[in-house]
Amino acid sequence: MNGNLKPTLNIVGCGRVGRVLGRLLGRNNLFRVQDVLTRSQAGAADAAAFVGAGAACSEMAALRIADVTLLGVPDDRIAAACAALAARGLLSQNSIVFHCSGALSSQALSAAIACGAAVASVHPVRSFADPEMVAQQFAGTFCGIEGDARALQMLQPALLAIGAQPVALDADAKTLYHAASVFACNYLTTVVDTALRAYSAAGIEPELARRMAQPLIAETLANIFRLGPEQALTGPIARGDLATVARQQAAVAAWDGAAGTLYEALADATRQLAQRRLL
Repeated sequence: MNGNLKPTLNIVGCGRVGRVLGRLLGRNNLFRVQDVLTRSQAGAADAAAFVGAGAACSEMAALRIADVTLLGVPDDRIAAACAALAARGLLSQNSIVFHCSGALSSQALSAAIACGAAVASVHPVRSFADPEMVAQQFAGTFCGIEGDARALQMLQPALLAIGAQPVALDADAKTLYHAASVFACNYLTTVVDTALRAYSAAGIEPELARRMAQPLIAETLANIFRLGPEQALTGPIARGDLATVARQQAAVAAWDGAAGTLYEALADATRQLAQRRLL
């Protein structure tokens, strides 16, 4: 690494997360974005345009050696992509490699470790449905991090510089940690979708259903974080109105079998939450 220059950064698998991190790390003059690799040349060119830097590549053979490599590929491709980098001689004891998976630890980068490289994982706790918005509003984003001291020594100050709030993770607990984020984001979306579909099935127009649900959801979330889940819980289970719950269970199951199964599982979990409220 040339001490007179910013470290070079390659992005392998430049999807939504890779694009946002690449833009922020490059535009804040923390790294020199060098090569951007996706599965197609058009996709790589689009990614490089979003990042604002980097040569577009559609084949790993086109990559140049970089000081730092960000692996933004899907979880099930991380190990293979890392192995391919190692096989092409793109990794050495001077390299730093990190991935952005919430479910896998840095030990998934075993091929880089075998080359003597320092490894880490950096998982931004955000929804990346709108990368442009996330890039503009990234400040304050929590990032779960773990890995080798040398990798974190470089990555943690860079994360702080782009406004992130790094949170040290136990590598052995990464899967449970990521499941927590899935509950808070993905499964919340599924529950809201089920609510909106049920409103529609009850005869309410979809647009009106969204307008009705939004303040209820927003107020509930505000109460959860202001009062805690136990005190925020309202409704028939909190009141002990089990007859209403039974009628709803039957009505939902008759409308949609999968939604009925979801209702039953959530009712069981909500009973446990209500019990904690009484302790």
